[in-house]
Amino acid sequence: QVQLVESGGGLVQPGGSLRLSCAASGSIFSINAMGWYRQAPGKQRELVATITSGGHTNYADSVKGRFTISRDNVKNTVYLQMNSLKPEDTAVFYCWVVARTSIRVSPSNYWGQGTQVTVSS
Repeated sequence: QVQLVESGGGLVQPGGSLRLSCAASGSIFSINAMGWYRQAPGKQRELVATITSGGHTNYADSVKGRFTISRDNVKNTVYLQMNSLKPEDTAVFYCWVVARTSIRVSPSNYWGQGTQVTVSS
């Protein structure tokens, strides 16, 4: 199994910054894609940003130019630097990882427990 531990959420004023981290641990053979999703109250979970093992990134239009995703393949950790935060960014942010626990096992999706990000004055 793969465990994901998120950190870095909290309360920030509009225009402020936060950095989320998500460390993967457990029986990891390899990690493919990593990323972040978010879910605001009353809304569906939506993609925020993803990054492949080769470093290719993808962002939701709503966060382009403000958020930056990165990963440390040695530490099996993915980061999300969030700048110029807006009240509409308020949501629970979930870490997402596609990983294999063995060369004989197909890749599976894993999710973190979620971390609250609140943007308010």
